[in-house]
Amino acid sequence: MNDATAANNRQYLLAARPQGMVKTSDFEYRQIDIPEIGPGEVLIRTTRISLDPSMRGQMENRADYVAPLEIGDVMRAGGTGEVVASNNERYKVGDKVTGTFGMQDYCVSDGKNPPFRVYPSDISPEQALGVLGGTGMTAYFGLLDLGEPKAGDMVVISGAAGATGSVAGQIAKIKGCTVVGMAGSDEKCRWLTEELGFDAAINYKTQDVASELDRLCPDGINIYFDNVGGEILDICLERIAMNARVVICGGISRYNAEGPVPGPKNYFNLVFRRARMEGFIVLDYAARFPEAIAEMQAWMEQGLIKQHATVIEGFENLPSALIQLFEGVNTGKLMVKVD
Repeated sequence: MNDATAANNRQYLLAARPQGMVKTSDFEYRQIDIPEIGPGEVLIRTTRISLDPSMRGQMENRADYVAPLEIGDVMRAGGTGEVVASNNERYKVGDKVTGTFGMQDYCVSDGKNPPFRVYPSDISPEQALGVLGGTGMTAYFGLLDLGEPKAGDMVVISGAAGATGSVAGQIAKIKGCTVVGMAGSDEKCRWLTEELGFDAAINYKTQDVASELDRLCPDGINIYFDNVGGEILDICLERIAMNARVVICGGISRYNAEGPVPGPKNYFNLVFRRARMEGFIVLDYAARFPEAIAEMQAWMEQGLIKQHATVIEGFENLPSALIQLFEGVNTGKLMVKVD
């Protein structure tokens, strides 16, 4: 692969619908000229590109909460960037911005299509994509609006060492809850308890999740924040307390599955325990992002919320980085630093 020059815009396109696990052959690399901007438009050079589980669904030929990609489209991806040319009086050269810029070096926008926002220079790109970005907002609204935490609640979080789960657990601690996280390695479990302040962590690959939950949550689970679905969801549904809240944030265990995905066997405990299970899309809360960002930033300044980002160097590593996301190699927010 040739290095980009001043006249190149590197891109990754969708080359094939994934069958099972995403593969590097599902992507096509190309270089084109840097686009020109028209009246009211700005040119953004990307600096970080986010890797998120939702990208897998967009590669399929199905409509979820956003339109699917067509074969040959630039891969959709969130990111941070810098305005390098502007014909829009609202945005000046040098502005740091975050939005959906795609897997490419350069993106043209009028500020609305695709939408982006300017973030302060004292915020790092990692924070703009993580705690103060889409994953942080997902944790904030999912836990607070759907989970409705109260002091003393027992909160269990799957995928707890990921970008969203790690923040949701810290917010639960701020609200006075006892927090148990699940992760896929002893190192990640230590990070949850020693660095982020979780009360306990379960290595779901080496420990018996059911027996550990029985030990750690003897009175049941008040809030289950689900990022994985599958068997773990079923185990937690079996252990929900009266009036529990089950927040369906993600289901990474099913994203690359082939064939029909079975539903949870223990769902009727929602009736027995008068509990609620609810899914959500964070985009529905976009009008409230400013208030959430302000509160999250205040918590960060007080040292109540910490962020860790797994940053992979090099544009050419984007396809393999997305695969690594589904392999669980990251701790915290996963992104690629564009060279």
